[in-house]
Amino acid sequence: MPLSKSSSLAAIIEKKIDTSSYRQQHWEGSFWEYLDMVQENPAIARNAFQRVYDMITSFGVETFTQFKQEMKRYKFFSDPIGEGADAIYGLEKPLMQLVDFFKSAAQGYGTEKRILLLHGPVGSSKSTIARLLKKGLEWYSRTEEGKLYTFSWRLPHKMGTDEGEHYVDCPMHEEPLLLIPQEARAEVLAQINSTLPEGRRIQLYPEICPFCRKVMADLMEMYDGEWRKVMDHVKVKRLILSEKDRKGIGTFQPKDEKNQDSTELTGDINYRKIAEYGSDSDPRAFNFDGELNVANRGIVEFIEVLKLDVAFLYDLLGASQEHVIKPKKFAQTFIDEVILGHTNEPEYKKLQGNEMMEAFRDRTIKIDVPYNTRLDDEIKIYNKDFGKDRIKGVHIAPHTVEVAAMWAVLTRLSEPKKAGITKLQKLKLYNGKSIPGFTEDSIKELKEEAPREGMQGISPRYIQDKISNALVSHQAQVEKTINPFMVMNELESGLSHHSLITDEELKKEYRELLAVVREEYEDIIKGEVQRAISADEDAIKRLAANYIENVRAYTQHERVRNRYTGRDEDPDERLMRSIEEKIDIPESRKDDFRQEIMNYIGALALDGKKFEYNTNARLLKALELKLFEDQRDTIKLKNLVSSVVDDETQQKIDVVKQRLIKYFGYNEVSATDVLNYVASIFARGDSKQDG
Repeated sequence: MPLSKSSSLAAIIEKKIDTSSYRQQHWEGSFWEYLDMVQENPAIARNAFQRVYDMITSFGVETFTQFKQEMKRYKFFSDPIGEGADAIYGLEKPLMQLVDFFKSAAQGYGTEKRILLLHGPVGSSKSTIARLLKKGLEWYSRTEEGKLYTFSWRLPHKMGTDEGEHYVDCPMHEEPLLLIPQEARAEVLAQINSTLPEGRRIQLYPEICPFCRKVMADLMEMYDGEWRKVMDHVKVKRLILSEKDRKGIGTFQPKDEKNQDSTELTGDINYRKIAEYGSDSDPRAFNFDGELNVANRGIVEFIEVLKLDVAFLYDLLGASQEHVIKPKKFAQTFIDEVILGHTNEPEYKKLQGNEMMEAFRDRTIKIDVPYNTRLDDEIKIYNKDFGKDRIKGVHIAPHTVEVAAMWAVLTRLSEPKKAGITKLQKLKLYNGKSIPGFTEDSIKELKEEAPREGMQGISPRYIQDKISNALVSHQAQVEKTINPFMVMNELESGLSHHSLITDEELKKEYRELLAVVREEYEDIIKGEVQRAISADEDAIKRLAANYIENVRAYTQHERVRNRYTGRDEDPDERLMRSIEEKIDIPESRKDDFRQEIMNYIGALALDGKKFEYNTNARLLKALELKLFEDQRDTIKLKNLVSSVVDDETQQKIDVVKQRLIKYFGYNEVSATDVLNYVASIFARGDSKQDG
């Protein structure tokens, strides 16, 4: 009998539900079972800092060298959990500082007593880092490696009777080991820690929360001090951290200063229960649901932390330094959580000028989170939102995102103090491009002379907004294409009413940088059209074979057989140099370059691979430019802007257009636009290589 529609859907749902993992994540057992588990795997009793550090490093780390400096890239910050939705690009240095903070705190070296403050310009990923850490901790608590536990009390409705027995959770999701009496705790911890390396040992804060302290005192009285019988009332259970369920993850956003109330941080009296318990100082008549209570065992994020009222900031001092909070009418209550705040430049400057806030600054570890200063990383940010898989129905012409990213990075770079280098060259150096006369040491110098680089400039959000504007513009809807000029126009027109840029001089400087980007884009598309004209595969193959044959003979001090005359001749120096000069190989370096090519061919042969003309990027570029030079007279680009184009020229233009589409990612509209635009440049006669 065929399944009904609803039962077939139910089958799909059931297939996706992992019952065994649900059971593991909802494990419950006795206090005694938990002690056995801790002895077997002490890591389940880690503190919040140890857990965050282990969570980050569990995803792995890559080591790489950048400008003679060893760097680490923590894979966690590529957001593998969210499939890259919150991936962070190009901020390896601040992220290394962040992980070092957690490493030091995990080992108990003092940073666990500090507030972690992410500081940087608007839109520099501060909130994204906080979101990643919270999301990561939630995910990690569901895994076998990241599991942690809390407990509930089995209580009679009235003490001393078995009527209405029920379970009440520890309101602050505390570690069950805290129920071990102080007298025995040191010895128990010594035994648990005996198998753990220094810096990974289990550390417990001194006291349980006021609610559990009251319950325990009542039960101890009931059993005349027999702790073992009291522990039979404890049910240990797995704790899954969740911001939505308000377990171990908290977020606090400041409101209007007049409406701020400390109970939002440390909980408030439950007036309905005062009648039941007879006193507002009975912990059972108190809601331990402030943001600092809720975040116990995990992490609390303070959005725009420096906008908090001063009284709130003093609460944070105790919470970080002593790991205690002071709920209304109760003794100090211990907490185990990471306190993470973020703020922008103006707010931090205000803090620096306020002497009363010295204590807060002293208990803060500030990590600067700047904007990207590396072009490739900035492009990745926009490709997340505007990649081909995300944008359907509108073609984004090649280099559209690149020019926007280039301008954004240029606005963030400091003017080089060194003579003979432009901001654009500096951008290229930072992006790993080699420029004659500049070494990795020069780049290091450039970075050292501008320590605050990236702390100002245009935000990625502004760029995202302007690309979005271009995508929904009338022109984009009609032509189903956007190009770099449309986006550059949006970027420029938006400057007039940019809310964060009021300085007219700065606006003028940013407009000038757009002109620099426009000029660079023109050079890029001239190069592409030149390569498309010369992208005759057979002709390039012949030229490559001829060049390699001559280079082989030259490096091995042999002669070359002329296939037409049949005579042996010296290698064709003129041909070799005409190709090498296209990629700025000086006469003094020609021997090195030729040997490099032969070594490359030899290395490929050892791996059983055959050399193809397009396997070496530099050589391919040189061959394409040489071929363009040889062929530029066969197609007059200037003819494109004339009103009459003969059939033969049109055929050649169509071939070039198809190559732009096939090899460079254009579509029919954007390829036609680029050809027309490059033709107009050639017609103006301002090309470096006049066509």
